[in-house]
Amino acid sequence: MKVRAVYPGSFDPITNGHVYIAERAAAIFDEVIVSILINERKQGSFSVSERCEMARASLSHVSNIRVDSFNGLLVDYVKQCDAGVIVRGLRAMSDFEYEFQMALMNRKLAPEIETFFIVTDPKYSYVSSSSVREIFHFGGSVRDVVPDVVFEKLRERYRDA
Repeated sequence: MKVRAVYPGSFDPITNGHVYIAERAAAIFDEVIVSILINERKQGSFSVSERCEMARASLSHVSNIRVDSFNGLLVDYVKQCDAGVIVRGLRAMSDFEYEFQMALMNRKLAPEIETFFIVTDPKYSYVSSSSVREIFHFGGSVRDVVPDVVFEKLRERYRDA
C-alpha cells in the first residue's frame, strides 16, 4: 500500500527549512505533494505561480515530490489527492501549540487523515519566510537559508525594483 502525504504551506518563499522537511517526508512516504495555499485574504510577496516555480526548482532533485496549489479546506484537498497524511514542520514549541490545535481540528473534520510532525534541523529553527523577506529587504544576507533559485528571485524582486 502506497502512502501519499501532503505538505501544505504558503511557502512565500520556500526556504531551506521547508526543503529539509520535504526531503525528510519524501524519505518516509511514497509520494509527497508540496502544496501551496491560495489565500485570497492575504496578499503574498510572490504570486502562487512564482511560489510553485521556486518550489519545483528547489525540490527537483527529489523524485517522489511534486508541487501543487490549492484553496479551501486542507482536509478536502488531502482527500482529493487521495492522500492519508498531512506533513507539518516544527521549529519551536510555539509552532507546536498552533500546529497541535490545527491537527486536532483536521482530525475532527477528517478522522481518517493523520498529521505527521517533522522537527526541523536546528540550523533552520529560526528561519521563516517572513523573516527571510524582511532581512533581505533591509540588506541582510539570506543566501545560506534559501535555495539559490529563491535568492535570485529575491534579488530580482527587491533589488531591481
